[in-house]
Amino acid sequence: MICKGAVLVLSLPRMFEVREKPQAVERALLVRFYFDVCEAIEAESLLMELGELVKTLGIEVVEAVLPRCREMHKKFLCGTGKAAEIAELARAHECDVIVIDNGLAPSQQREWEKLADLCVIDREEVILDIFAKRAHTKEARLQVELARMQYALPRLTRMWGHLDREGGGAGGQGGGTAARGMGEKQIEVDRRLANMSIDRCKRELEAVRKQRKTQRKEREKLETPHAAIVGYTNAGKSSLLNILSGADVMAKDMLFATLDTTTRRIALPDGQPLLITDTVGFVRDLPHRLIEAFKATLEEAVLADFLIHVLDAMTPEIERFHATTLEVLKELGAEGKPVITVLNKTDLVTDPGVLAGLARIFPAAIPISSVTGHGMDALLNACAVVLADRVRRKDYRIPQQRADLVGLLHREAKVLSTDYEENDILVSAVVPAPLAGRLEAFVTPPS
Repeated sequence: MICKGAVLVLSLPRMFEVREKPQAVERALLVRFYFDVCEAIEAESLLMELGELVKTLGIEVVEAVLPRCREMHKKFLCGTGKAAEIAELARAHECDVIVIDNGLAPSQQREWEKLADLCVIDREEVILDIFAKRAHTKEARLQVELARMQYALPRLTRMWGHLDREGGGAGGQGGGTAARGMGEKQIEVDRRLANMSIDRCKRELEAVRKQRKTQRKEREKLETPHAAIVGYTNAGKSSLLNILSGADVMAKDMLFATLDTTTRRIALPDGQPLLITDTVGFVRDLPHRLIEAFKATLEEAVLADFLIHVLDAMTPEIERFHATTLEVLKELGAEGKPVITVLNKTDLVTDPGVLAGLARIFPAAIPISSVTGHGMDALLNACAVVLADRVRRKDYRIPQQRADLVGLLHREAKVLSTDYEENDILVSAVVPAPLAGRLEAFVTPPS
């Protein structure tokens, strides 16, 4: 339970340490400051979300505090008296870490750690740690590493205590000038090395993106339509992809279960093939550097022909989560695309009044359940309507020596019937418009 004026305790690993199996459960105190009485409800919601994020890391939330401050202070965000109370509360609960939901400047982070003699981190570092644990593909790992190095760069003095040492001059024993110039401090060496790591990540990411671009061109040769599943984290996007395609993407009831994109191919009711991509979920206050670092992953939403926006019908903040997703999509340049909105987890809503209210707020949304399969037919039909102008029903007479074209129809279209007449193969199929143009020479004139 969140207590206004109290402190929330969380336990998080120290900066950039990802512990798969901690020896003991870490304990954390959570804090969010707000500065206007009108922000109280929003602040409490964000603090609760921070608790879910921290629990995702396997850390025990001991207590949460939501203090109101009359003004923002430069040193601790709050006044020194309130900061001392929070630090004492964390020590009383034997916390390993204080997690402050507000963004902290590097200097503020250092001041908090001096005061509390504990690790103190902010919301961005929590999200970075989750991303580091969940990223599996090379691209995702590089994106996480880049974001973490950019976050760490102004905080180097927090990470090492020896950074104010000066190196030996030129010609000194030990060849110190190989790493440091004359009078160069250790912190300057570390900054230079960090910048080199950032440059390396950017180069490797660019190489990966070029490879992805090549792969995308291959799949776009026939202009197969493409949809991206987007939405707030834990809305059920991966579960939806699984039930639509029979995929086995990890789908768990936790924030940021998916960090790597997965694309699967399905067939729509009219026979048209469709590529569907699951994307990383969004959260409020998503750090801008993460949006930039994950641009290559999220560009699936930008390049898609249309979007499937998944909303969690169970959350009372559905309107706020809907707005957050639209804001991030706008920042990515994906606004203006056709959007099919679905209300997921409707099988868990037992109050008919809640469903009626959601229908009024989102009149065009399709109620579905990615667990029971309810609403899947309606969703697939909606996808077919969006792409209706891209398919044609055609009858073909194809010479048997061009059986490769028959194979192409089976792969890229919906074959309705196949027959044989002398040396020809008669095929009736629902064909995507680009493929129909390629096979125009084999079309049978209507009788």
